Formats: sequence, C-alpha cells, structure tokens
Amino acid sequence: MNSNQNLPVHVGVIMDGNGRWAKKRSLPRTAGHREGAKVVEKLAQTCLNAGVRYLTLFCFSSQNWDRPKEEVDTLFSMLNEYLHKESKPFRNKGINFSFLGRIDLLPDETQQMIETLKKENLPKEQEKMHLILALSYGGREEIADAAKRLARQIQKGEITPDQIDEKIFSSALYLPDIPDPDLIIRTSGEKRISNFLLWQSAYAEFVFLDTLWPDCSEKDFYAALDEFAARHRRFGKV
Repeated sequence: MNSNQNLPVHVGVIMDGNGRWAKKRSLPRTAGHREGAKVVEKLAQTCLNAGVRYLTLFCFSSQNWDRPKEEVDTLFSMLNEYLHKESKPFRNKGINFSFLGRIDLLPDETQQMIETLKKENLPKEQEKMHLILALSYGGREEIADAAKRLARQIQKGEITPDQIDEKIFSSALYLPDIPDPDLIIRTSGEKRISNFLLWQSAYAEFVFLDTLWPDCSEKDFYAALDEFAARHRRFGKV
C-alpha cells in the first residue's frame, strides 16, 4: 500500500463467517468465534499502521440474542476474557475504546468491564486510534432510540419539531462525536448490511471479501484499503 493513497478515516467491519469456519472443520461454533477473536488484533494493528483513526467492529447484534443461550453466554465470556487480556496492550499502542449499542442489556460483568475500559482511556492527544465495539447493536434500534431521545427533548420544550434536521438527528445517536464510516468491510462473501450503522453509512464505500472472518489476513485488509483508495467518492456531486 502506497503512503500517498487516500485513506478512510473510519472503517467499519461486519465480521462474518465464524460459524461456517467452524462447521467446515467439524468444530463447535464457539471455536470459530474464538479463532475470529484472534483476527481483531491483526486488523487493529493493520489499521493503526495504515493511519486509520476509527475502527468499528460489529461484534454482537440485537438479533444475536436469539441464538442458543449457551452460545450467547460463551460469546460474552470470551469477550470479557479478551477485553481483560488485550486492554493494556491496546492502550500501550495508543488505542482507546468506545462501545456502541444497548449496553444496558449486556451481562453485568461485561457492563462493568466496559465502564473500566472507558475510564482507562488515554487523553485525546495521546490517542492514535479509536476502537469501537458494537454490542447488542442494531441500526434500526439506534434510529428508534434517537427518535425517542428527540421526542423527550420536544416534550421538555428543549427543541421544536421544526428544528430537527440531519445534524440534530445525528446528535441523538449513540456516539455522535464519532465521524461517519468512510469504508465498510464485510467478510465471508455475503453482500448485505445486516442492520449495521444504517444512518451513518449513507455515503460509505462497501468492500465485500469472500474470505471467512477467521481466515482474514493482513493482505486481505490492505486489499480492502487499496480498493477504497482507488474509488472516487462524489457524495452525489459530479
């Protein structure tokens, strides 16, 4: 990748294919999730090296609560273990954490871990990259929650309905200070957005990789960045 290439400021990733990876090897689905977790560090390091400032990972959707309880419990146990293990190494690299979604629905231990990580974030001037984990997240749910937040402001007389525009609506989203994604990557060959960052991805570029998430390599990530750099973004203009 050339240093003069146009880079995305914010990359979002739909990490798909853990279950299929495990099935191909006659392993339990949780083995695929555990293998997929190892790829996160690889992707974060690639983005850090390339100069990407924000990285959002779709870790657990609102719809994933419908999976078998045993799998859900294992997923959050693995997440807690991963965050406990990797938080310090990530901080040493200048990576801060944020979390996106209905966090109040997460297990108590996970919520406590999230609060601890947020308190341990580096000062903004020391931050080299911001890692956002989407947990119990859905784009439609985020939009509905933003509408409720604005409705309450109207009830309190803080704003009027006529004042609501795109800027004010964006300010009611979960993480309004995070810039919209420039690039969204989806792995495993599926070509759909799956309720991920619906509002924010209005002008994002999409790159779909055939590789299953646990098999993704640094080469795959740089290929996605190269493809983004080769595109001309017009934002509705000529």
